[in-house]
Amino acid sequence: MKVLKVLAALGCLWLLFVGWVFWRMHQPPAQFAATMAKMPMPAMMAFPFETLWTRARAGSVVVGDPAPDFRLPTLDKKGEVTLASLRGSRPVVLVFGSYT
Repeated sequence: MKVLKVLAALGCLWLLFVGWVFWRMHQPPAQFAATMAKMPMPAMMAFPFETLWTRARAGSVVVGDPAPDFRLPTLDKKGEVTLASLRGSRPVVLVFGSYT
């Protein structure tokens, strides 16, 4: 009976931990990165990271929807470009990921 209570308490703590990490995943990237930088590796193995990350960062854009407008600095940092300014004038390719 005592073992069952301990397992139930550990299960509750694990659910709280997973919920907290999932909540942090919804924060801006810099805040989430600060959290993950302090997280020990064994703790990261204790929850379904990829599944939570996919859900937290899924967004609401559906295939076929127009891309939402954004504003980014130019490469020379002297100006800004928006997607709206390029719409209809030339093709725009958005690449997300890392090539390292």
